[in-house]
Amino acid sequence: MSEAFVNPLARNGPSVINSARAIKFWARTLLLLPDEAVVSVNELACHVPGCPPKETVILVMQGTETVQASVHKPMQDVTENDIAHAFSPASKPE
Repeated sequence: MSEAFVNPLARNGPSVINSARAIKFWARTLLLLPDEAVVSVNELACHVPGCPPKETVILVMQGTETVQASVHKPMQDVTENDIAHAFSPASKPE
């Protein structure tokens, strides 16, 4: 048995894990984060009228500072450009 075990009951499977890793890498690269910074990526369901059914939320935690960005797409559809836009100053409300 040389294949890795894949849980058939897992909610999202390996592709979501790969998407999360890519999103973390893009955020770290874009924001020039040090190794000690923590990047968390989660896909959340949105139940607010007019909101896409799923959104990807990225949290960057450094010391006492936490920055949050959201992309209104499922994690598997998020691109590097989406991350750049989500963290750009122009995308933040005033």
